[in-house]
Amino acid sequence: MAPERSTGNRIGAEDIRRRKGGVPVVCLTAYTYPIARMLDPHVDLLLVGDSVAMVLHGHATTRGASLEMMIAHGQAVMRGSAKACVVVDMPAGSYEASVAQAVASARRITAETGCQAVKLEGGVDMAAQIAAIVAEGIPVMGHIGLQPQSVDKDGGYKIKGRSRENIAALFRDAEAVEKAGAFSVVIEGTVEAVASDLTRHIAIPTIGIGASGDCDGQILVIDDMIGMTVDRVPKFVKEYAKLRDTIAEAAARYSAEVRSRAFPGPDHVFSTTSGKDQA
Repeated sequence: MAPERSTGNRIGAEDIRRRKGGVPVVCLTAYTYPIARMLDPHVDLLLVGDSVAMVLHGHATTRGASLEMMIAHGQAVMRGSAKACVVVDMPAGSYEASVAQAVASARRITAETGCQAVKLEGGVDMAAQIAAIVAEGIPVMGHIGLQPQSVDKDGGYKIKGRSRENIAALFRDAEAVEKAGAFSVVIEGTVEAVASDLTRHIAIPTIGIGASGDCDGQILVIDDMIGMTVDRVPKFVKEYAKLRDTIAEAAARYSAEVRSRAFPGPDHVFSTTSGKDQA
């Protein structure tokens, strides 16, 4: 059963589609209720990305995400948001095998989360899956360029658009995603000029990540953007805060105060003579 929907007027997939060539679409990932609540007033779209497998669950790649994991986090983000269009990633292994598998997984995600759309990786090779999901009335966001679910097959996180053959393949993928009925497409890890050309070439919004400022919108992983990433920060990330330092400093102060018995102090314990204290 889908979680109780937040009240208010939510941005839908068609609203995003109509933003082509207009004010850039602001997108961030979100995986939890409190983060969704904080981001919702400021963004147009929240992506429950399969990056959650790495960011919150400690997996080496996004392939560690399961359908159940994506649904649980999708439910949390839906509970925490009221305005943003919420898109849930379809994890590796949930759609590639067949059109029937893709439709069944998309149905389950939307039924159990109440999200506005799903996202899947692939271009020409996944056009049939995209078309079938859209035919079911479920909006789809595409994802071309660097595809994290395929890094093992690609031999690592390799930037796309550096050869004539690859550029031609990117254009075929973008055209296939658009023709299949996707309302928008993420372009990841692609040479800037190529991503810019792709944006002008297709009629649906492009959402860039490590791509181009000419894209119709931008997305970052929230933990990267607020400086929570503890390992290597990707080149395309701008850190708007450095919360890892703030958290480490707070933990160090807490540790010192507990060991010195400075915490808890009088303001943090309950009186035995009054029944008016509240937790």
